[in-house]
Amino acid sequence: MLYPIATDSRVVLELSGVWKFMMDDEVKEIDVNQPLPTGESMAVPASFNDQAVSQEIRKHSGYVWYETEFTIAKALRDERLVLRFGSATHEAWVYVNGEFVVHHKGGFMPFEAEINKFLIPGANRLTVRVSNLLDYTTLPVGNYSETTDESGKVIRKVDENFDFFNYAGLHRPVKIYSTPKNYIEDIVIVPNVDLANQQADVQVSVKTGGHFDEVRVTILDEQGKTVAQTTGTEVNVTLENVHLWQPLNAYLYSAKVEGLNNGEVEDVYEEKFGVRKLEVKSGKFLINGKPFYFKGFGKHEDTYVRGRGLDEAYNVHDINLMKAMGANSFRTSHYPYSEEMMRLCDREGIVVIDETPAVGLMLSFTFDVSLLEKGGDFEDDTWEKLKTAEAHQQVIRELIDRDKNHACVVMWSIANEAATYSKGSHEYFEPLFNLARELDPQKRPCTYVGIMMATPRADKCTDLVDVIALNRYYGWYVQHGDLKTAEEKTRQELLEWQEKYPDKPIMYTEYGADTVAGFHSALGEPFSEEYQEDYYRMNSKVFDEIPNFVGEQLWNFADFQTKFGIMRVQGNKKGVFTRAREPKMTVRYLSQRWNDIPNLGYKK
Repeated sequence: MLYPIATDSRVVLELSGVWKFMMDDEVKEIDVNQPLPTGESMAVPASFNDQAVSQEIRKHSGYVWYETEFTIAKALRDERLVLRFGSATHEAWVYVNGEFVVHHKGGFMPFEAEINKFLIPGANRLTVRVSNLLDYTTLPVGNYSETTDESGKVIRKVDENFDFFNYAGLHRPVKIYSTPKNYIEDIVIVPNVDLANQQADVQVSVKTGGHFDEVRVTILDEQGKTVAQTTGTEVNVTLENVHLWQPLNAYLYSAKVEGLNNGEVEDVYEEKFGVRKLEVKSGKFLINGKPFYFKGFGKHEDTYVRGRGLDEAYNVHDINLMKAMGANSFRTSHYPYSEEMMRLCDREGIVVIDETPAVGLMLSFTFDVSLLEKGGDFEDDTWEKLKTAEAHQQVIRELIDRDKNHACVVMWSIANEAATYSKGSHEYFEPLFNLARELDPQKRPCTYVGIMMATPRADKCTDLVDVIALNRYYGWYVQHGDLKTAEEKTRQELLEWQEKYPDKPIMYTEYGADTVAGFHSALGEPFSEEYQEDYYRMNSKVFDEIPNFVGEQLWNFADFQTKFGIMRVQGNKKGVFTRAREPKMTVRYLSQRWNDIPNLGYKK
C-alpha cells in the first residue's frame, strides 16, 4: 500500500479538522441516510477520550460516530478517487452519503476504498461508526464483559489486558486521493548491497491497476539527479558509489515510477528508500557490515488532549530530544506507529523495531519467576482461551505491506510480553514467524519481546527469534529498591542467555523505574529521581560486561497515560521525560553515556 502523496498525476485532499461526533447508546438505531443528530464536535485526527470534558465519553466502551462533509472539484470527478484512513481504533464501518463503503478491524493500520460510485455533485456526507471494544480475539487483547441494566440496555466494559490507556477514535489522517484510471498500485524495493565494491543492486517490483504500454523506473539521488533508469514492472538496477543509509546519517534515494500509454505519462509516483545491509551473526547485529548498538527507548503515541492521535510537532520534538541524548533507535511499543513517524525516521536516520499490536497475550499475569524455575512444562489457559491467531496473521500482513520499503525498519517484533513460557506457545508463534519471513521482501530479522517470566530455562520460543529481546525490571518489580541484588540477578540471567544461545544477540527492550519528577531523596528512595539514575547506572555496568549485549532501549521515553490502578498515579511514571517532555535528572547521565557510545563499530 502506497502512502498518499501529491504528484503530477495525483491530488490529495485532507479531511482533517473538526467533525461531528456522537456516542452510540445503542438504544435508538442510527439512520446513516440522515445527518447525525448531534451538536457535539471532535477534532480529527485525535483520540476522542480527552477532548470532551466528560467522564462518560472518556470511559466509554462501545461505539461512537463521526461525520463530516467534503466536496470533489469538477476537475477530479473523472479520476479514480480513493478514501483512505490512516487508522481507526479499533474497528470501523464507513458510509458515504448513507451507502456502506468499507469495514476494517484493527486499530493501527491504514485502509482504503474507491468511492466514485458513491459520490454526488456538491457536498458529500462521510459517516464513520467506530468501536473501541477489545476481547480475546483482538489485538491488543482486552478483557470484555457486558451486563444489562434495568431497562434492558447492554452495558459494555473493556478492561485493558495491557498497561496503557485504551485511547480510541480516528487517530490518523483521513484523506481522499486521486489517481488516473490506469494507476500505479504498489512498489516494492529491495536493495542488495555489495559493501566491498560500494555497489547496490536495487530490485524494483511495480504492481499496476488498469493498463500501461510501458512502466519506467528512474532512480534519483538526494539532489534529484538520475543515477539509473530502466523499464518494466520487475527490474534490477545497479547503483555505483552507493550512498548508504546509516544510523543518524540518513541518505535517501527516490524511485520514480511512471506509467505510460502512447508515449505519454499517465501516472507517476515517487517512493523514497535507503540502501543499507542488515545481518545478524556471531552474536552481533550488523548494519552495513559493522556492529550496531541500539540506544534508545520504548515509547508510546501519547500526548495531552490528543491522546494517541497523530501530532507531527510532537514527533519532530521527540526525535530531536532523542538525537540530543545520543539515542539512535526506538521500538514502536506496543503497536505500529503512524506512517508519518516512519517517514520521519527514514529521513532522520532513526532505527526502528517495528512491533505488531500483539500485547496482552497472557491470562496468568505474575512476576513470580520461581514458578517457572522448577522444571517441567508450565501451562496456563492462555493458548486455549485466546483466539487471536487470525488477527495476528492479518496485522503481520498489513504491517509488512505498509512498512516494507522503510530503511528505518531493521527488525519486526511479532509480539510484546506474551506467555511464551507456557505450553502451546511455540505452536502458536512458529507459523507467525514463518509468515513474517515469507512476506518481508527485505528479509529483516524477527524477534518478540520477552516478559520476565520468559527466562532462559522457561521460555519455549527463543529458537524462533534472530535477536533475544528482553523486558526486565530487576530493582523495580522484583528486588524493589535493592540494586545490589538486582545487579547480581541481571548479570546472572544475561550470562545464562549468552551461554545458551552464543550466536544470538541480546538486548533490553524495556527496563526502568517509576519516577516522580521533582521527588528527591538523599537516601535514593524508589520513585525519586536519584533512584532512577542509580537504577540506570547499575544496568549500564552489567550491559558493558556482556559481549553479545547489543542494545538498551529503556522504558519509557516519556510518562504516559494508563487505566486507573493502585500502582498508577496519572499514568505510568517510568519516563525519563515527563508527559510534557520535561527531562528528569537521569537524562544528563544517559546523554553522556549514549553520546560516548558509537552507533557503528561498538563491541566489535
